[in-house]
Amino acid sequence: MKIIECVPNFSEGKNHKTFNAIKEAIDSTKDVKLLSLEPDADYNRVVVTMAGNEEGILKGAVNASHAAAKNIDMTLHKGEHPRLGAIDVVPFVPVSNVTTEECVEISKKFAEIISKDLNVPVYLYENAATKPDRKNLSSIRQGEYEGLSDKLKDPNWTPDYGTSEFNPKLGAIVTGSRFFLIAYNVNIKSLDVKYAKEIAELLRESGYSKRDENGNIIKVDGKPVKVHGRLKDFKGMGVTLEKYNLTQVSINLTNYNITPLHVAFEEVKKEAIRLGVEVNGSEIVGLVPLEALLQAGKFYSNDKENNESKLVEAAIENLGLSTLNHFVPNEKIIEYMI
Repeated sequence: MKIIECVPNFSEGKNHKTFNAIKEAIDSTKDVKLLSLEPDADYNRVVVTMAGNEEGILKGAVNASHAAAKNIDMTLHKGEHPRLGAIDVVPFVPVSNVTTEECVEISKKFAEIISKDLNVPVYLYENAATKPDRKNLSSIRQGEYEGLSDKLKDPNWTPDYGTSEFNPKLGAIVTGSRFFLIAYNVNIKSLDVKYAKEIAELLRESGYSKRDENGNIIKVDGKPVKVHGRLKDFKGMGVTLEKYNLTQVSINLTNYNITPLHVAFEEVKKEAIRLGVEVNGSEIVGLVPLEALLQAGKFYSNDKENNESKLVEAAIENLGLSTLNHFVPNEKIIEYMI
């Protein structure tokens, strides 16, 4: 059986009516299973994870998007997390017996259907990208929803599907296929977000803009001089998590085989110590592949442990994955849920 994961991110983190509508839309769809629905009020965003075969995952994504579109109005939306629209990003991820190329085709079918159904512009990213500057999600999101109306007037940002007409209620959608992304946040025991932001800049692959002694960005030929970060396939930013009175280095690990969970965590700890602040555990948003936790478990057990459950326990304990919310393996590890 072919298993494809889809992880749509919707721009609503508080309204349970919206969550229930999305859940019901997926539950009523054949050949797809809802694995998790994780809202965050500070980010004002909900991360939904579903898995199914080719037909089920496509229909599930379309139906969930319709439910979200009925209940979300971007003209009223505010939140910590960058976003381009109500149905912000809809990635299709190969899990078992399916190729990236097949997932790219599913994302294109989704884009064609949803752009017509909702009259919304759709961009393709990652492995489905049609242009180099559309591969990275952050490039497409630049300017966010507030800048989308002007962006759509730029011929360089003509959408891949749908028209360039601005839809004020829904914004735009990004879809495509990517490797299994782990949404991972490391907690910083400080209310001042500057520490989390500095750590993110130093570690993320894209790095930061170099500044002079007066704090001004240094430019050459009108372009900022970039200093590349330390970790590959690591995207990060600093955010405030008000409900827990702390800040976070909010991370997307786009390939955990290149930068594993434990490497990201230990590097954040190292920079936090340098800055004089503490790390207080971490959290995984959505689901995580078993292999990513086994890698961490082997690291923290010095490769002396082979038992799967004990390796998972070692990862949970040493990464502090239950610091904010109890980490339940059967509810967080994708292989244990399918």
